[in-house]
Amino acid sequence: MVKKIILIVVVAGVAVFGLIQLVPFGRAHANPPVVQEIQWDSPETRALAQRACFDCHSNETAYPWYSNVAPSSWLLAMDIAEGRDHMNFSDWGSRPQSADEIARELERGSMPPGRYLALHPEARLSDAEIAQLVAGFRKSIQ
Repeated sequence: MVKKIILIVVVAGVAVFGLIQLVPFGRAHANPPVVQEIQWDSPETRALAQRACFDCHSNETAYPWYSNVAPSSWLLAMDIAEGRDHMNFSDWGSRPQSADEIARELERGSMPPGRYLALHPEARLSDAEIAQLVAGFRKSIQ
């Protein structure tokens, strides 16, 4: 009896997973054009920002394979839309942020978020890299 219940639960789970793949939300991966990028103080600052921030805060998102699989595609689409809406390095003139606000988020450890770092360990910044990025933002943002 227990085996039958487990089988029903597994089959139902596979069916639901298959059905949610039919929902197209989150699979349009066309990046908008870069309109006006921030004027970086150095290539090193840009490289650090690109490594840790660009996937959500620019129009240069690199979409991983799981961005085509629901429900992760839904979560990614929402995170990217929210990130670009808050601050977009590729459209800097539309919603510039202060260096102090960016520094606060980095130094507090809230950016990049933990759920992003779990799948993108290369985006994890050392304390020295955070200090370098903060200093670069302070020089880049007037």
